[in-house]
Amino acid sequence: MSIQTETRNEVGLLEARVAALEKRLAKRPDGDAINLVVFSGERDRLMAAFSIANSAAAVGMTVNMFFTFWATAALRNGKPQSSGKTILERLFGWMLPNGIRSTRLSNLEMAGLGRRLLLRKMGAHGMADVDEQLLMAADLGVQIQVCDMSMQLMGVRFEELIDYPGLKLCGGASLAELMSQSNTTLFI
Repeated sequence: MSIQTETRNEVGLLEARVAALEKRLAKRPDGDAINLVVFSGERDRLMAAFSIANSAAAVGMTVNMFFTFWATAALRNGKPQSSGKTILERLFGWMLPNGIRSTRLSNLEMAGLGRRLLLRKMGAHGMADVDEQLLMAADLGVQIQVCDMSMQLMGVRFEELIDYPGLKLCGGASLAELMSQSNTTLFI
């Protein structure tokens, strides 16, 4: 075998290895993307989720928030329930918060006193409440997905959700795909 043939073979092998590495690199998770699985519908945990989301979006990261179980009620629009619900769905609607403004603290709620004290303290420090953070998230391009199964379980209908740019319904498979494309996923 001549030197030229050997060189061509080696170049061919190197090209194949480079192509394989490029293919692996293309599938690598994005270090500039973050997912937040928002499970809790309690006000302080929602504030933490939106604070993290807005901070990440402000520095240029792609942010996806996946609302599931108790957190789905926080995205209700505050209007009366849709008609045509079953008794069980209506009961859930009465028991769950009717939007982000009616969420409660996870600790020290004390019949609303703790929430008012926290809001006063936040205002004194110029901190945004969760409803303001939701508006900031929309301005920063934070994507919100809502678990369809959780909505069905909680009796929440799509028309009862807030008007948020690009809000979409999805399932666990969509979350798994988002998680495979990102280095960071947080559960709140």
